[in-house]
Amino acid sequence: QVPLVESGGDSVQAGGSLRLSCAASGYAYSNNCMGWFRQAPGKEREGVAVLNTGTAFTYVVASVKGRFTISKDNAKNTLYLQMNGLKPEDTAMYYCVARRGGPTCSLSVLQDSANYWGQGTQVTISS
Repeated sequence: QVPLVESGGDSVQAGGSLRLSCAASGYAYSNNCMGWFRQAPGKEREGVAVLNTGTAFTYVVASVKGRFTISKDNAKNTLYLQMNGLKPEDTAMYYCVARRGGPTCSLSVLQDSANYWGQGTQVTISS
């Protein structure tokens, strides 16, 4: 069973919206730190947003703040990334990431010690 499966990527015009979903297995979703990373061609992977599945903690990076929202549906074991006001520079492969346990939750924690990475979903924004 694949722990994390992303969906929702698409090709849209600038200014449009997309909602990415990450369906987690029951075991994986018990992780308390989950988030989204992205990687554009020729660029380094970067963290976008993170949340704690057991608390109200959420964080998005400055470059997407006000446009992207990370959320979760615990009943569905699903993580979301709502993306509005999309820009060509948002074009990238987006990955869902999860870490099992641990005292802290942040993009750095996920970057350094994630237990699971999804296969990625492509987002392409045209100008």
